[in-house]
Amino acid sequence: MLRRFFARVFWTFSRWKLTGQPAPDRPTVLIGAPHTSNWDFVLMLAIAWRLGMDVRWLGKASLFAGWRGPVMHRLGGIPVDRADPSRVVTDVVARINSGEVFGLVVTPDGTRGSNSYWKSGFYRIARESGMPVTLGFVDRTTKTTGLGPTFELTGDVVADMDRIRAFYADKAGFRPELRTEPRLREESSPT
Repeated sequence: MLRRFFARVFWTFSRWKLTGQPAPDRPTVLIGAPHTSNWDFVLMLAIAWRLGMDVRWLGKASLFAGWRGPVMHRLGGIPVDRADPSRVVTDVVARINSGEVFGLVVTPDGTRGSNSYWKSGFYRIARESGMPVTLGFVDRTTKTTGLGPTFELTGDVVADMDRIRAFYADKAGFRPELRTEPRLREESSPT
């Protein structure tokens, strides 16, 4: 397959090292963090293609306009209409029910500067769809990237986020100065 070939070439010549867990064998919400640069997208594709993992990722609808649309769809993109983001869960569940096996890549912390909180969409999608989460990572300090553990969220937001914080505690991202501590606004109130 052409994608695996490109991934093999990338990992052969890259200064980055692919480490961590193997690809999950069932649909999962794949957290991509710390997401501090658009270069994370290239690393995410290289990880997925090397591990033979089919991925889908969420992107703002404007990324799919014009000539970019077919390219973004081919790379696994799912456009999100920010005026009606609740449709995403319905669309994802429909894909799972049709038998698709994929990792839904969600970058809850953004790339445009330091944020105080992660966006909670990944948590809602995982809980409402019954999908586990897989912790993907980028760490510039060690030049490593890959997949961490896959686990089910319990619904106890604080406990689940404590587990996620512990995993990402030593991960710096591509641009460490833009890293956001894994924390949801919902931790102080029920989801």
